[in-house]
Amino acid sequence: MSAVRIGPYTLSNGLILAPMAGVTDQPFRQLCRRLGAGLVVSEMITADMSLWNSRKSRLRRIHEGDPEPRSVQIAGGDAQMLAAAAKANVEAGAQIIDINMGCPAKKVCNKAAGSALLRDEALVAEILEAVVGAVDVPVTLKIRTGWDHDNRNGLAVAKIAEQSGISALAVHGRTRADLYKGSAEYDTIALIKQAVSMPVFANGDITSPAKAAEVLRYTGADGLLIGRAAQGRPWIFREIEHYLRTGDYLPAPGLEEVERILLDHLAALHAFYGDVMGVRIARKHVGWYLATLPGGREFRAGFNGLEETTAQCARVREFFREHDMNLEAKDGEGVAA
Repeated sequence: MSAVRIGPYTLSNGLILAPMAGVTDQPFRQLCRRLGAGLVVSEMITADMSLWNSRKSRLRRIHEGDPEPRSVQIAGGDAQMLAAAAKANVEAGAQIIDINMGCPAKKVCNKAAGSALLRDEALVAEILEAVVGAVDVPVTLKIRTGWDHDNRNGLAVAKIAEQSGISALAVHGRTRADLYKGSAEYDTIALIKQAVSMPVFANGDITSPAKAAEVLRYTGADGLLIGRAAQGRPWIFREIEHYLRTGDYLPAPGLEEVERILLDHLAALHAFYGDVMGVRIARKHVGWYLATLPGGREFRAGFNGLEETTAQCARVREFFREHDMNLEAKDGEGVAA
């Protein structure tokens, strides 16, 4: 995978953390960047600036210490509102503006935003031209393959995007109607890649280094967006990067490293959100990290009742200590046999 450029920025690799509301906050962005992502994108921010004063919106915006180039995703259905939001984010420090036309969530689509926009190609063109014209930083776009299987117009939208001056395009291999069900399809992404000259990123079901290599080969894409597969497994970026570069699998992180990454992540969440909100948000991340470890599910039930940052950290340490002892006991049994 060769270096990818988005406007004036050359990414260290073509692996991008996909924006996910409620997940890709600053602590997670910093962590994924440290563990091998070439670019990280903020959580989706509404284009309605009258809502920006809420604590939730403030926390979703760009912050001091965000990894560069700083990419912010905006969502909305009104061209002028999106243009104004793009401008305000650039003034606040955004270096790339990403427009969301891929989110399938009802509450987003019901406001004629996200992937709902794919039904109206004239509006797509109006929005893209307005945003590109409003800022002097690269504007990227995230889409799905279409509205539903009978209206797979991703290719037409990609051509509109290129004509409107979009710098790079990410395509999720499902339609709006698919939500996250079934398997992603990559034929449409391959067609789009052949039809446009801007960088194209494939997205959807990229869960392992081998799958990443297969999707890149099949679609000819310039890079990949990785979303849900990074939840509880932020080291997936370095695993994929290593495999694409060498053809070898990187060993999975040991328990000691997983514990260290998780505790660092918890400390960053607590510092960023404060004790009350930090404790609440940490719960889902801990659940993701421990989902595949024996006893992880049972642990989660007790962990979710904890109300203090120190108690959360202590309980995580205890979990890994017990895990270690169980492994040692099993090893001992093996030796005795």
